[in-house]
Amino acid sequence: MPEILQEISKLLQQGRAPAIKEKIGQAIQEGISAEQILNEGLLAGMDVIGERFKANKAFIPEVMLAARAMNMGLSVLKPLLTQSGMEAKGVVVIGTVKGDQHDIGKNLVRMMRDGKGLKVIDLGVDVPAAKYLEAAEQNHADIIACSALLTTTMKEMQTVVELVKGSPLYGKVKIMVGGAPVSQAFCDTIGADCYTPDAATAAEAALALCG
Repeated sequence: MPEILQEISKLLQQGRAPAIKEKIGQAIQEGISAEQILNEGLLAGMDVIGERFKANKAFIPEVMLAARAMNMGLSVLKPLLTQSGMEAKGVVVIGTVKGDQHDIGKNLVRMMRDGKGLKVIDLGVDVPAAKYLEAAEQNHADIIACSALLTTTMKEMQTVVELVKGSPLYGKVKIMVGGAPVSQAFCDTIGADCYTPDAATAAEAALALCG
């Protein structure tokens, strides 16, 4: 691996967004492809952050800084990636379910999924079940991801599952659920496809489902 890509990875882990932009410019001038910079620089760095987060060696502020650096890098690479015809590894529609205004966990999951090279459609908070389906259809999504922090709003996840099962999306879209009160047992009960306990694992699981 070129040394400059290792530097990009380390800068991302440190959350140094302006320096990332400068280094990516240098890498492009050296003739390194946008795809290689993305995979071996940015995504490699996010993988390290994800592993550290799972091991409780990195915390939310560090993840958010790394995600900001990732977005800075992507802003430089996206035009080049589009020209080269590189596609996202999958499409995920994400949101916090109807009746729930909490978004910290959802935002963290979104950042981690961005860091895996997935295209993430963020619907925000207080999302009605029908809106997930509408967005999934419009964006040809592989996954619908529902987040909840309140036990009183968890039942909305079941509504999403039931709507998908009664729609043309059934069999085409996987449903992931997560949030503090959510468990594997709850996931199994409502018939969702996947539950994960943290943001890094959620990103890995989403990538696997898309693959």
